[in-house]
Amino acid sequence: MHILFIEDDTSLQEVIPKRLKSEGYVVESCLDGVTGYEYASCDAYDCIILDMMLPGLDGLQVLTRLRGEGNRSKILILTAKSSVSDRVAGLNAGADDYLVKPFAFDELLARIRVLMRRDGEIKDNTLDLDDLTLNLSEHSVKRGGTEIPMTSKEYALLEYLMRNQGHVLTLSQIADHVWGFDFECDSNIVDVYIRYLRGKIDYGSGKKLIQTVRGFGYVMRDES
Repeated sequence: MHILFIEDDTSLQEVIPKRLKSEGYVVESCLDGVTGYEYASCDAYDCIILDMMLPGLDGLQVLTRLRGEGNRSKILILTAKSSVSDRVAGLNAGADDYLVKPFAFDELLARIRVLMRRDGEIKDNTLDLDDLTLNLSEHSVKRGGTEIPMTSKEYALLEYLMRNQGHVLTLSQIADHVWGFDFECDSNIVDVYIRYLRGKIDYGSGKKLIQTVRGFGYVMRDES
């Protein structure tokens, strides 16, 4: 699942994206409404966590613009304003749910799960490539019908690769999405985790799905 976290509180920015990633989600984050709006307009997110009090554009403006343009991502608003009128304004503008600060991380996680189950379905429930299937609701991976155990970081890396199958991703892009923007790109951790994934999904298979593009990065595709 792909999540965008838009919040100007640096203490929350240090904690929430890391904890969401530890749960297996692919997370991008930003500190202001203008950047958040640009991110949400240029990429497809399953869920957007949106603070109401933001510099540049406030959360209500971001929300109104996105819904006016037909953006259908699930949007959970965060607000320090607990009055009924403030909550109603957000819901009337198109938010799917709200959470009042301060909040417990477990409640945020539960609300995300409820949003994605709403109406009895989860958008883009599976990602498929050849005989490899990643189930977004179950956080499970199967190849040829056989389930493959994954750590949370392996799952997040595989999900990012599969969401971008056919597109070459640089080491920097992968590091930013899976490990966070403070990741040092001269580290070989991306290569190490690619080897882990290959050992789990490509080893023993006649068809290799993770390809190296020398000098650029990696791509998932069916070479046939």
